[in-house]
Amino acid sequence: MKYSLGIDAGGTYTDAVILRNSDEKIIGANKALTTYPDPMAGIKNAIDGLDESYLKSVKTVSVSTTLSTNSILEGTGFPVGLILIGDFDFKQELPTKHYIQVSGGHNHKGGEKAPLDIESIEDFVYKVKDKVSAFAISSFFSNRNPDHEEDVREWINMVTDHPVVCSHELSQDLGAFERAVTAFFNAQLIPVTDKFMHTVESEIKSRGMDANIFMLKCDGSVVGIKKALEKPIESIFSGPAASLVGGAFLTENDSCAVIDVGGTSTDISVIYNSVPEMSEKGAVVGGWETKVKAIKMETSAMGGDSHIWVKENEVNFGSGRVIPLCRAAVMYPDFLNLLKRNPLSPVNLESENYQPTRFFIKSGYQPLEIDEGEREIFDAIKDEPTSISEIKNRINKYPSRKLLKSLIKKRLVQPIGFTPTDALHVLGNYTERNVEAANIGADYLASLTKMDDKYQFCKFVKQEFTKNMASNLVSFFFEGISKNEIRKSFDIESPVQYKINIPVVLIGGPVSAFSEDLKELIDADIKVPDNSSVGNAVGALSAKGMRRVEVLIRRTSIFAPGWDYYVFSENGRAECNGYHEALDYARKLGESIILDYMEDIGIDPDHIQIDMDKKEITPDGWETPMESRVVVFGLAKHGEKS
Repeated sequence: MKYSLGIDAGGTYTDAVILRNSDEKIIGANKALTTYPDPMAGIKNAIDGLDESYLKSVKTVSVSTTLSTNSILEGTGFPVGLILIGDFDFKQELPTKHYIQVSGGHNHKGGEKAPLDIESIEDFVYKVKDKVSAFAISSFFSNRNPDHEEDVREWINMVTDHPVVCSHELSQDLGAFERAVTAFFNAQLIPVTDKFMHTVESEIKSRGMDANIFMLKCDGSVVGIKKALEKPIESIFSGPAASLVGGAFLTENDSCAVIDVGGTSTDISVIYNSVPEMSEKGAVVGGWETKVKAIKMETSAMGGDSHIWVKENEVNFGSGRVIPLCRAAVMYPDFLNLLKRNPLSPVNLESENYQPTRFFIKSGYQPLEIDEGEREIFDAIKDEPTSISEIKNRINKYPSRKLLKSLIKKRLVQPIGFTPTDALHVLGNYTERNVEAANIGADYLASLTKMDDKYQFCKFVKQEFTKNMASNLVSFFFEGISKNEIRKSFDIESPVQYKINIPVVLIGGPVSAFSEDLKELIDADIKVPDNSSVGNAVGALSAKGMRRVEVLIRRTSIFAPGWDYYVFSENGRAECNGYHEALDYARKLGESIILDYMEDIGIDPDHIQIDMDKKEITPDGWETPMESRVVVFGLAKHGEKS
């Protein structure tokens, strides 16, 4: 009998499931806390809760993770040096202070637009190489000619041992700025993904499992471990992709919407006829547009571990993940006493970091780049929970809010605070951890509002969380309508109710606590399936083999005689004599890439369906198109991974 192992490492929990291949039945599942900075202990603990007799017969291991997504949402990725080549139009402030823009780049046909200013790049690299962990390069029209990007990478590889990411390797789409952002985040995520995947590989080998290891990509397909390490940006939404595929699998619905409530974020996505709906623009995360092909998703930085804080009687939902009070009391034996005697902050200092329920611990990461002011605060925070008042006593002043926030973003400090998970503990909806700590925190925060008691306060938190969940779901289907306007509609007493005609599946730890409240807001078939708490790990296993190949066919010139065409693809540029030859080349190229991919993940070629779609632009009077965009799509059946 053969089995498969699914692992999902989220911001809060790491889940593991065992699936019997013969009938695709889940025969074991376990959850464990995700561990920082090394996820090894969390992965080990999750697998330890499974029946060892099944593990010996595991032949496939498939993993998903939200660690990449969370790093971007929380602004806690590793520092990267960004090199921009050509005339970039900056649409927003760049995500790094370590960048340079130089002359160079190509035109839309792949011809050199300007010589590459390699001297300026050399000076920049020598200046920042000790301050960054990787480099990202984006050149104008590198998707038509990557020579300048490759020249710079070759030089950087000679003078540093840092990873180097080129934008043309990640996307063939237009949009130089978005390709630059994509390359930047890919470089930023290399250390995170590298550590995660090698941790999984090490743990699997240590248990004597002879298994192929795959990672779920953000488009709902899977990829071998080596390929995953080459393009970690493609795992940016692998967690939400897993919840989508897992939700459909657990409810046996080929079409459904899925709400995945994680620790850091809540994600909405839809699957139709077993194929996830894809984003036309590319993945958007933390306000940044990328060129990563991903499932279409509505995501918000609101999860079970979001920080709840109070200022001027108003309740606020923070965007960063914190350790809930109920969990901190389990992790740190003296935390309850610290929480009980923690004084209220002065009213004039009330802010997200100045709360009676707010504590800080060192994360375990070592500082790579830290100034004197940050160092003073960092040294005042210990490996045990440390309050603002304790930091004040150690440095003889209240710590700077700005510097404290910077330490959190740099992953050097992990905050503790009151969360929606704590509110559920107070209300008795979910009591997996320490209820007393949650009650103490709710008493503190309720006293800072005009509410009667902690129960009214926690009911308000739960109600607001559910309304936000409902508005995210509705806004997914109402493109072009402001999410804020949709959110306001849930605060109005009205007989009008939104109706959704496909099942809505809830995935996540305590999601059952929200199902009845959500039904009062949304008219839909809302389902909380068995094993919903480990839905992402299930999705990592049940994902089908899918592969899209996009090819652009374009006339070499609209003026010159002849009918030659350029064919641009992820394999570079080719030239064909005539449109039909170019179209045939594109089809065969797409099929070849798909078959190679399917072979890599162990799919039998006899179980692959390949289709081709094309969109043509043909001016009046032309016999053949001026331009064609071709998509070759391959889909495998369930249960065909070896």
